[in-house]
Amino acid sequence: MLRGLYAPYLVATGVWPYAHRRSFERVTGPKEDYWLVQTVGALAIAIGASLGIAVRRRGREPETIVLGTASCIAFGLASVRASQTESRVYLGDALLEVAFLAAWLEPVLDR
Repeated sequence: MLRGLYAPYLVATGVWPYAHRRSFERVTGPKEDYWLVQTVGALAIAIGASLGIAVRRRGREPETIVLGTASCIAFGLASVRASQTESRVYLGDALLEVAFLAAWLEPVLDR
């Protein structure tokens, strides 16, 4: 169930800085290099779309699980770092990434 929520979460958080920069920066803090925000957003959209298709097909292929777990780890670590320099709101994302990580690891741990 939680794995199915990760794809739309990634897509929504990836689209947000494109859709409304002002509200994004109001919540996450001002950004000097907005191109970097947009690059991370585009990657989140791409990963979310890929995982969304895989989850919809009930994919449990190793590459799907690796993409899901690796993206949780990467975005989670980035959020921890951003919480130290940008905004504490990123700690909320880091906690969500841990929950999503557990969901992606569940099929591996059940073996």
